Amino acid sequence: MAPPPGPDAGSSPRATPADLRPPSLPEVHRSIRVPDAAGWFRRLFAFVGPGYLVAVGYMDPGNWATALAGGSAFGYTLLAVALASSLMAILLQALCARIGIATGRDLAQLCRERFPKPVAYPLWFLAEVAICATDLAELIGTAIALELLFGIPLLYGVMLTALDAFLILWLQHKGMRWLEALIFGLIVLIFSCFAVQIAMADPVWGDVLRGYIPAASIVTNETQLYIALGILGATVMPHNLYLHTALVQSRDVGPTIEEKREAVRFATIDSTIALTLALFINSAILVTAAATFHTSGNTEVAEIGDAYRLMAPLLGSGLAAMLFAIALLLCGLNATVTATLAGQVVMEGFLRFRLPPFFRRLVTRLVAIVPAVVVTWLYGASGTAQLLILSQVILSLQLPFAIIPLMLFASDQRRLGALAAPRWQLVVGWAIGALIVVLNIKLLADFILGD
Repeated sequence: MAPPPGPDAGSSPRATPADLRPPSLPEVHRSIRVPDAAGWFRRLFAFVGPGYLVAVGYMDPGNWATALAGGSAFGYTLLAVALASSLMAILLQALCARIGIATGRDLAQLCRERFPKPVAYPLWFLAEVAICATDLAELIGTAIALELLFGIPLLYGVMLTALDAFLILWLQHKGMRWLEALIFGLIVLIFSCFAVQIAMADPVWGDVLRGYIPAASIVTNETQLYIALGILGATVMPHNLYLHTALVQSRDVGPTIEEKREAVRFATIDSTIALTLALFINSAILVTAAATFHTSGNTEVAEIGDAYRLMAPLLGSGLAAMLFAIALLLCGLNATVTATLAGQVVMEGFLRFRLPPFFRRLVTRLVAIVPAVVVTWLYGASGTAQLLILSQVILSLQLPFAIIPLMLFASDQRRLGALAAPRWQLVVGWAIGALIVVLNIKLLADFILGD
């Protein structure tokens, strides 16, 4: 039988059994003070950070594989998918911040407390599958970057990525603000790398802008739909929905409705700005692929290594290729941090079982490393490229199992009280969930029918 839910957002504070349970990410829970007597910008700054940790998942190596494949094969057409996916993500992450602040629970805790075990445990399993799929993309991307930059063979690079658990251990001890600052700095470096590459690629900006207008071929062409769902899965990532509901609780928000409402507003601004920056980076990957490869007739560049090797001769400079590989490595390291945090949130929330971050990282990485080693051993770089795109499609197939619980809790106006989401957000959120379900069903139908 499911435990009783936590107190309503609008109820007076009082101790209940739910209040006595361990909070999300207890080592950083309410660790960042929000100044009481301060100006608007200073109070906003106190909430800046979680959005950038979430944004990391929107520019991980899985995005590279889908964006490179889409840009080289179809030019700028799939920019519309990148834009639509980012807009979906902005709304969904805003709802995550709202329910995390309003209920004091993360999404995994809410699922355990309010769903029966036959529902909660399958949701936990699917969330773990999504995290492993995310980690699979990260380790492959990082291994490819190590090969391109330092000549480390791909198979050895895949196994070396297990050492990033030590990076997680060091970052966890530095504290939340240091972690957020490091992530933000790496995002700025990644953005700078792509700004230089786009300048070198010199795209036709009129064609770029037209690419943000949706085309019917995205749905009617099976290959475009497959890659589009990969872009969607690489952008709106299931583990980020769990993670964001926990990260916003690192702020020491006051108990009043006014303070919580302000916290929701500031957290939404934080995630919206961060995800807009992630959209620019994702668009930059696709634009670079379209301007460099598609326009030159190289329409089948789906492997990151091939993109690296073709970039220098096509753009006439080795700098673009080097920046490409550096940005890939930074993306892989960045995503490592957030995947580990999400794994902690999911395991602790659903199972109330806590592992030290170091061991949690090793468990996730060891699960993901097996298929990567097997595919790398048997098929080499071409196999890892296909595995990257497949991992992102798997994430898209997992999305409804995170979005539907999120929307159920966001729609629970009785529990959220005065902090309930506006009706338009709920309508659009449910429409997003329905759209993703329909597209996934079409993808599965095409696969089963042999298209």
